[in-house]
Order: sequence, then C-alpha cells, then structure tokens
Amino acid sequence: MAEKPDKSNKLKPRLPRGLADRSPGEIATTRQMIEKIRAVYELYGFEPVETPAIEYTDALGKFLPDQDRPNEGVFSFQDDDEQWLSLRYDLTAPLARYVAENFDTLPKPYRSYRVGAVFRNEKPGPGRFREFMQFDADTVGSASPAADAELCMMAADTMEALGIPRGSYVVKVNSRKILDGLLESLHLGGEANANKRITIFRAVDKLDRLGPTAVFQLLTTGRKDESGDFTRGAQLSQSQADNVMRYLGFSGSANRGHTEYVRDRIEHPEFHGAEAIKWIEERIELGSTGKEGLQELKQINRLTRAVGYGDDRVLIDPSVVRGLEYYTGPVFEVDLTFATDSKDGSPRFGSVGGGGRYDGLISRFRSEPVPATGFSIGVSRLLAALEYLGKVDLATERGPVVVTVFDQDRIADYQNMVAKLRNAGIRAELYLGSGKFGPQMKYADRRNSPCVVIQGSDEKARGEVTIKDLIVGAELAKSEKGREQHLQKQAEAQRSVPEEKMVEAVREVLARHHLR
Repeated sequence: MAEKPDKSNKLKPRLPRGLADRSPGEIATTRQMIEKIRAVYELYGFEPVETPAIEYTDALGKFLPDQDRPNEGVFSFQDDDEQWLSLRYDLTAPLARYVAENFDTLPKPYRSYRVGAVFRNEKPGPGRFREFMQFDADTVGSASPAADAELCMMAADTMEALGIPRGSYVVKVNSRKILDGLLESLHLGGEANANKRITIFRAVDKLDRLGPTAVFQLLTTGRKDESGDFTRGAQLSQSQADNVMRYLGFSGSANRGHTEYVRDRIEHPEFHGAEAIKWIEERIELGSTGKEGLQELKQINRLTRAVGYGDDRVLIDPSVVRGLEYYTGPVFEVDLTFATDSKDGSPRFGSVGGGGRYDGLISRFRSEPVPATGFSIGVSRLLAALEYLGKVDLATERGPVVVTVFDQDRIADYQNMVAKLRNAGIRAELYLGSGKFGPQMKYADRRNSPCVVIQGSDEKARGEVTIKDLIVGAELAKSEKGREQHLQKQAEAQRSVPEEKMVEAVREVLARHHLR
C-alpha cells in the first residue's frame, strides 16, 4: 500500500494581524473614490507628487502617538551600510524631506497632494490596521490662516463631491496653541514639560474613542485597557486634570472622587463657532500662546464664513487636538455626524480625515523656519462610510465578457472573437481552462461576467454566435412573473446573431445593464 503524503510540513496560508487583502470590488470603488477626491484637490490648484514608502528613519522623526510601542510605532530595518530605514508612517514627514531637498526649485507656496499606503507598528484591533491608505494635500510656505481655512473648505467640498450630504459631516477646527495656553496657565509650559504636554494632547485626542473617564485616567496615573495592557498617564494632579476636563466640557462626579466624568451642561453648554471662541476668551485662562491661537481661530472662522461655509460645514470645536506631535497651530478633523443603526444612534464612523499646521517639521532640515499646513483623508475608513450610506458598492464589479471554447482545434477562431471585442473597447477574455461547457458557465458566473459568447459546431455552420446574458438569466431563475413576461425575458437572456454582429449584440447587453 502506498504511503499517504506527509502534510504536516505544509505551510499554513495566513494573513498577519493588522493587515488586510483587498477584493476587486474594493479596489474598483477605491479607485473611483480617489478620482473624485483628486478632482477636488486639483480644482483648488494642488498638484501630485510621489515619495517612496521607505525613508531614512531620522528623516521621518519621532512624532507618532504610541511612543510606548517598540521602534516608536514604525517598522524599521538596518541597511547594509548600517543606516536605519523605516516604512513611512504617514505622508507628511516624507513630504517635509522632499520639500527640504528640492526647496530651491519648488514654487512657494508649494501646493501638492499625495496618495499611498502608510504603515504603523501598533497593536492591531477593530478599525486599527498596520497598513492603510491616506490621501493628503499640503500647502508649504504660507503662514497665513487663509491657507488653513482653504484646507477646511476643500475638505468640506470633498465630502460633498463624494455624495455625503450637508448635515451628515462637519469639519471641526481648533488651535493646538489654545490648549498650550491652558497648560501654561497650569504651570505646564516650557521645555521641561514638553513630553508631558504631548502625553496630554494624545490623551485628549482619544476623547471620542475612549470617553471622558478614560481620558481623565490618561491625564493622571494611567489606564489599563480591556486586554490588560497599561498605558502610563501624564501624571497630572487632580486639580490640573480637572481643569483640562472642564475645558473639554466635563465635570467629575464628586461622590466618586472625581474619577467618573460627565458632560457639564451648566458650566460648559453645547457651543460652537463664534460662541465657543467667546466662551474661551472670557472664561478660560490662557497664556500668550493661547491668545495667539484664539486669534487664528477668529480669522479662520471669519474667512470660511465670508465664502459661505457656515457652522453646518466648518465648525470651531475646542475639543479637537490631533495626536501627532508635530502640529503647532490650527488643527482640523472631518467628522461624519449621521446616525447609524447602533443602539445609541451615535456616529459610527467619527473622524475620516484630519490635519493641521506643522511649522517646525521642514525646518528640521533647514536653518530657516518653513510654515506648512496639510490635510489627510483616511481612505479605507471613508470608503466604509460611503458603503454604509449606499454611495458605493463593494460587491465584486462586473467581470469581462467570456468567450467559451467548444472545440480546442478552433482556439485561433475563438481568440479572434476576443480580439474583436477588445478592439471595440470591450473587456473580454478567452476561457483557458480544460472544462466542458458546464464548468465554463460556472467560471463565467464566478467572474461575474455580464454575458458569454458561444459558438459550437451548429452556430459555426450557420455563421452565427449565441450571446447569453447572464444577468437576465439570473433574474429569470428567480422570476415569478407571468408567461408572457417570462418569454420576453427568456428572449433577452439568450439569442443568436450573425457572427459579424457579435460586437453590436454584446454592446446591447452591456447597455441594457448600464455597463461599458
């Protein structure tokens, strides 16, 4: 008896955690979405540029939110010349290197956009991937708040170009300098407290995701998540943390030792826009840095309103912080605000993009300061939102027309049919498997083909081909209509035409289903 083959040493196909394969349908809809975003960016005068996925590690800098992770959140390796290289963690740091390297030849201000994959060496989880796609636009060389205002308006226009209606999104704006000013008033300014301030920013940035009580924990001693991992907090005192939480609109529950925070409707009612600016100006103690940030917000608010972008599109919101370390001034986020089928009706997707001013990033390479501001869209996250709204369909897109093979000796004839379809601009392929007619039809179904072209010996003798509409055929199989309608559908599902009319007949099938 023959021995059974040993399968114990076979590799198991498995995908690493935090990574995802992409289907043809997702790729097609992503491409369509990107083209709509690109059209808006180019309408605003931005031009494309590409940078490689790998940069020198020191060029990327150390700005990621999760600095407690190994390699500070980036995937790195050492080259044969002992230089450290890293996969880019965003598209902004590589742009800073590109601008610094080509500074003398680029027009200033320099407006560019980029799209590509970025990589994070972070703990994967629901909605948190190690590889994802971003679409960025940046203006380098302008310190004017008008540049920030323009990005906010462009973000709003992009959402509407993608079919997200007004009222279902909002671009929220704040200035990092305001929170800096608040921290100055709490004696947390200066270089000695720089790392503590970054930890505070990152804690505040997690408000929407983790809630106020978790943010308070991250501002003080630290927080243990559901998996048991512990994140060290900013080590603020109870009083300091209470002040930050009050700025965010929350007050502690005194009977629980101020460890549980709820929305303070009396001290900090729901407010936005000019009212928010006025409230901060009158009731929050700010240092000189904070007052400067407040003036920037006033200018952005004035500019956006002057062009017709009201609070329903671009909104001043003091809770916006952004987690990356390199932001230095205005920061903004695009939030989707429509209710979902979740139990509490809360937004399901939240932020799908954001950015801000990073005036210090390029100056790391140059002796003089270079102001810059940018905006980034999370492509995968936004695509999921568009699918939920019914603006895109991630189902597999229609495949090519399949020309079936009845006689292997006539492969050249069948290949000629495929060539005629392709020359007419119709996606087509020749069945190259070894199956008979049944398996060929199953193959066409799996390819999601709109129709197949058939020519057996009988059709060949008559100089005809048979066009079988697979979409109508599928409808017919499910149909419960009357006899007359059934016969009409049956005639549409399959018909024979002269061979010279093949291209025309296939075009009719595609037009019937609004395909190209």
